[in-house]
Amino acid sequence: MNLFVANVSREVNEDALKALFAEFGEVTSVKIIVDRLTGNSKGFGFVDMPNNENALNAMHKLTHASFFGKSLIVSKAKPKTSAY
Repeated sequence: MNLFVANVSREVNEDALKALFAEFGEVTSVKIIVDRLTGNSKGFGFVDMPNNENALNAMHKLTHASFFGKSLIVSKAKPKTSAY
């Protein structure tokens, strides 16, 4: 299951986010979205977990959890759509 993670501190890197979600099960990928011009985090990203039960558990436990001083918002990611 692909999870959307919002309100991520700009101090957080992909390894730290992966470690947080790995407490709930296997994580296959983590991507923090960055601004193309500055390279700075945009404050959100995606975490992919192959086990849906583990992903749902992580979503419920980590929503509103404090991480690097920010209250995370975690939800199921919406499918990527074409820009056209």
